[in-house]
Order: sequence, then C-alpha cells, then structure tokens
Amino acid sequence: MSDRLTRVGVFYDGNYFLHVSNYYNYDHARRARLSIVGLHRFIEARVAADEGRPGMAKIVDAHYFRGRLSAQEAQQRGSVLYFDRVFDDILTGSGITTHYQPIRMSHGRKSDGGMDVALALEAYEAAAVKDLDVVVLIASDSNYVHLVRKIQARGCRVFVLGWDFEFTTDNGSQMVTRTSQDLLDEASHPLMMNLVIDEPEDDREATLIDDIFVNNSHQQNGKKAKNGNKPKQDDDETDAADIDYEEPEEGEIGDRLDGEILSLKNGYGFIKYPPNNLFFHHSTIVDLDIKELYVGDPVAFTLAHSEKGKLIATDVELLEDYGSEQE
Repeated sequence: MSDRLTRVGVFYDGNYFLHVSNYYNYDHARRARLSIVGLHRFIEARVAADEGRPGMAKIVDAHYFRGRLSAQEAQQRGSVLYFDRVFDDILTGSGITTHYQPIRMSHGRKSDGGMDVALALEAYEAAAVKDLDVVVLIASDSNYVHLVRKIQARGCRVFVLGWDFEFTTDNGSQMVTRTSQDLLDEASHPLMMNLVIDEPEDDREATLIDDIFVNNSHQQNGKKAKNGNKPKQDDDETDAADIDYEEPEEGEIGDRLDGEILSLKNGYGFIKYPPNNLFFHHSTIVDLDIKELYVGDPVAFTLAHSEKGKLIATDVELLEDYGSEQE
C-alpha cells in the first residue's frame, strides 16, 4: 500500500456553518458551538477511515466564505468588529484562508456578492492545481451540485458534510433545516453529521464527536436544552382546524413590514408590534448573527404564524440608512 498522504481540502459555506453552530449553541441539548479544530480532526479521521488508510489523511487546504458587514457598518455596531476579529483569529490559527465580501443592498435586498460562486471557483481550482485527493464541502445548497460533478470528473472524491434537524421553539414555531438531497446524491461520500453526532458508532467516534464542540462540560452536569434534539411527537401535533390563528392588527400574513428590536434573549428576540410584540428566532435572521443585532435596531420582517397560530416575525433583516451614503 502507498504511504502517500490523502490530501484533503475543506471548503466552508460560512453562513451555513454559522447557522449549524448556532443550532447546537442555542437549540440542541449540547448547548455548545462547533469547534473548527475539533471538526478538522474529525474530518481527517473520517476521511482516512473511509479511504481505508487510517492515519493517512491530512487537511492541506481550507477556505471559509461568508458575506459580512462592511468595516464602517460594523464599527457602528458595538462589539461586532471585536467578535469578527476573534473568529478571524480562530480561522487563521487553524490554517483556514478567509474570503469575505461586504453585505450590500441589491434590488432592495441584502446580498453577499455571490459567495457561493467564489467558493465553487476556489474549490475547483484547488482540486485541479493542488492535486487534492478529497474535497470536503460544508454546505447544503443544491447550487453546488455542478461543482461536485466537475470535481469528481477529475477523479477527486467529494465528501459533503450536511445537517438535517428540526425542533419546536418555546413560542411554538417549527424550525426545519434540510441539506439538498440532490447534493447528497451527487457526492461520493455524503455524511449526515446530525446522525453521526447524536448516534456515534463506537467510543472512539464518540470521543471525536465530543471534540467537535467548543465546550461540552454541560453534559457532565446534566444540563439539557428545552428544545434541542427533541423530535416532534404525534401527540404534540395539533389539527390545523383546531388552531386559533391570531389576527394581525397591522398588515396581513406574508406582508413585509418594518419594525424595531424590542428585546434580545439567548437565541431569539422580540420586535415591537401591537399588541403583544413579535417573536423571532435566530435562524430566521438574514445574513447576520443574532449577536450583531441590538435593542432599538430598525428591521424589516415578514409577518407569519407559528405552528400554534401565534403571530411571529421571519426573514428578519437589519435596515441601514443607505441614503446618506449616496449624498
């Protein structure tokens, strides 16, 4: 057997990685964020095992892609620049090359400047030029299907690390995340991480999984999240005909409205809206982490109903005064 290392490249869709990390931090029983260093150790061990060459896989190239606030906007948002720098230190300390585009307004919506295209180009170039044996995509979008086909046509295997999960918030809203089945079907090695994390095959894998999380001390003292990793049971389901849907006093369901952040909690918040204000979950915030929002921020949102018929806000976007920049 050849003693040549299996050369691995890892490519992060940053918004997706943040979404998954927030889920484990706020909504899963672990109550901990994902660790870049621990995840890389897991990837190397898993690739080596799947290739039948234990200990012979090494990450030699890694890239992280995400849109984020411009420096001027971040400076106006308190500690956002600090937290960006902290995470940058983590990424660069792990040997990851970062790729950022300022989030800008495009056709009335915020845009990250096509970071999925940038990821695809970088991943294909790395597979072609750097002679990678395996490309690992941490992504969920079907837009990457063509990338996977092109990379595998060169004889490079593709691992897709995806997560499927759903849970019900205390407000009664059903939150669902799914990885594109087309993307999983195209990959030579699809890996559903939610199953691996919740059901490790043996003690060795369980140790690697524990290492994926920044801090798992809560598991030792028995703390559990209220909603984390809790499947929806049949006896919890309510017949739609029995739901008493709350009627909006302003706008209609599906309308896009403007409002102001009233309060922020651990993974969720409320927007001012008569008479009872509107709950929103961190996973419905567009192109921002919840820590980048502050009480009093102007936001746009879509008026919706929760699973229990309560009024809630979804697709929450921070509003900025772009007019002053154009004067």
